Amino acid sequence: MTVDIRSLYREIIVDHNRRPRNFREIPDADRIANGDNPLCGDRLTVYVNVRGGVIRDIGFVGNGCAISTASASLMTEALLGKTEEEAEALFGRFHDRVAGPGSGAQGTLGKLEALAGVREFPARVKCATLAWHTVRTALNAPGRTASTE
Repeated sequence: MTVDIRSLYREIIVDHNRRPRNFREIPDADRIANGDNPLCGDRLTVYVNVRGGVIRDIGFVGNGCAISTASASLMTEALLGKTEEEAEALFGRFHDRVAGPGSGAQGTLGKLEALAGVREFPARVKCATLAWHTVRTALNAPGRTASTE
């Protein structure tokens, strides 16, 4: 990875942490789940509205570190308009990229690639994946709490 790409990825993370997209409750959400990362103290709630199998609206609220907040923000942008099956597939590709045994498929995640560098810091992987585990819980077992432990 070049210095320019690392700098760009750092800027994306800082921007999404300072100005998180879709940082809001959705009062009429039909799927909600909480997420907890006791190691870092990250806590969030993900709200999703699904119509006809498509994610029509998605938001989150909570408190967390810069990686956790940026990941949740980027995730909401990436999943909006996706089908539940596409969301599950993207979860798998993202998880493989940041936490899988190999390096995952490089260059296939768009802006989400900004978080690929966390794999070099195992303690931060849970921060980057918390929102993803939480939205997966919201889609498959609404009302439950996802934990990174």
